[in-house]
Amino acid sequence: MQLARVIGTATATVKHPSLVGSKLLIVQPLLADGKSPDGDPHISIDTVSAGLEDVVLISSDGRLLRELLHSSTTPARWSTIALIDNPKASASD
Repeated sequence: MQLARVIGTATATVKHPSLVGSKLLIVQPLLADGKSPDGDPHISIDTVSAGLEDVVLISSDGRLLRELLHSSTTPARWSTIALIDNPKASASD
């Protein structure tokens, strides 16, 4: 699990059947300070109705995604699992 900031959304005219109807977010992983970028952005399946600039917790738990998307063959890797209300408080813990 890792903190990330939503920096955009992704759209696709053709996508894997398991992703049809899913909102795809572009998220920038963050360092422990909750502000600095940590690596390259990822595409994440939105499960918490996150919006632009929201800080979220992302997970690469494949089992969770397979259950969520009802597919044993989904190519998805990342999903948002929580919205962070106060990212400054989380970063200082």
